[in-house]
Order: sequence, then C-alpha cells, then structure tokens
Amino acid sequence: MSAVSALPFFLKPLHAPLDSPVSPGRQRRHTLPASEFRSLNTEDATSVFEIEREAFISVSGECPLHLDEVRHFLTLCPELSLGWFVEGRLVAFIIGSLWDQDRLTNDALTLHKPHGTTVHIHVLAVHRTFRQQGKGSILMWRYLQYLRCLPYVRRAVLMCEDFLVPFYQKSGFKVHGPCEITVGPLTFIEMQCPVRGHAFMRRNSGFLGVQSHVDRGSRRLARLLLVLLL
Repeated sequence: MSAVSALPFFLKPLHAPLDSPVSPGRQRRHTLPASEFRSLNTEDATSVFEIEREAFISVSGECPLHLDEVRHFLTLCPELSLGWFVEGRLVAFIIGSLWDQDRLTNDALTLHKPHGTTVHIHVLAVHRTFRQQGKGSILMWRYLQYLRCLPYVRRAVLMCEDFLVPFYQKSGFKVHGPCEITVGPLTFIEMQCPVRGHAFMRRNSGFLGVQSHVDRGSRRLARLLLVLLL
C-alpha cells in the first residue's frame, strides 16, 4: 500500500492520479498537485510564520507562536499540524499540541504533553490573498475529522478573542468560559469541541447492531418458551 493510499481521505492530495487519463489540452505544466493537505514539518516553519505574522500582528499586534515556537511544535508533534497547499504554496495552516488538563494555563502556550488527550489548537491562519473564501472553515473541518481518527484524542480546545467565537461555533466548538491566559491587554474565551464520541460510535456501531439483534432474538425465544410451557 502506498503512503498516499494509506492516508485518511481528507489528507489525500486533491488531484487526479498521475496515471489517470487527462486530455493533452488539460495537462498541467508542472507536477505539483493543484491542492493538497498534509502535516507540516520544520522546513515549512518560515512560511507558517510569515502567514501568521501578517494575519495576527496587523490585527492584534501579537503572534500566537513565534518562529522558534513554530519550529518547536513542528519538531515535537508534526502530526498535530495540518497545512493546505495550493500548487506547492502554503495558503492556510493549523498547529496543535497535546495538553493534559481540563483548562488551558500559561504552560499550554509552550508545552507539549505526549500523554495528554486534549489537542490544544495554537493557531489557525490563512494567507491574506486566500481569505474570505471559506478556507479557514474547510481546514478546521478537515483537521477535526483527522483528530477523530486518532484514538488517544478526546477533545480539541482553543482560546480566541470575542469576535471569533461565532466562527468557531460554526465548526462545533462550544464556549467553556473565560480563559485564564492573557497576553498584555488581550483577554480570551476558551472553547472546546469533543472529538472522541463520533469515532467511538463509528467503531462500536457494528457491535451495537449485533447486540440489538441478539436482544430481539432472546425476547422471541423467551416468548416461544412461555407459549410451550403454557
């Protein structure tokens, strides 16, 4: 099985296989996929930081992650990141790490807890030329679908400013209350999204169906025995 075919559908490149029939007039002049999603690595760190710096400093004057912190998380837990590339160019990304407490604290900004069951989403950012196209929502949906395939993850958590709450609510996050973390004068809302329940139900749906069938059979057998005894 190839590495690409082993990936969940939402991490596979969104382009036709190289051996698929394509008319000469529609052949691309390069081999880069039109659009693909993949985990990030340290080689992507500079592109990540450039997008993040423009997106956040222009609004709040602060970056969630500095360049050395981007490299730090992409070294420790690259599998908890997701980048959207268009023709080889990074246009949007998410970086996360594992956390092991119910609420976020200042330590969550810099630490990765390998045995944690909560994914702390540090940052989601979209390149300025690709904003207002719904790419942030699409990327978050794909990221949450990916987390549902990781058996050790139970929920995702993030902190955001008030005006971003409706955006994350549309992705399934719920307000968990004020966050204890502050950055200068900035305060944040903590939001959480469960991810374990969906995968757990899918994994056990077959068993539940069999169990229901067995229960119905047992009831029919009990009624038959009752009739025979009477």
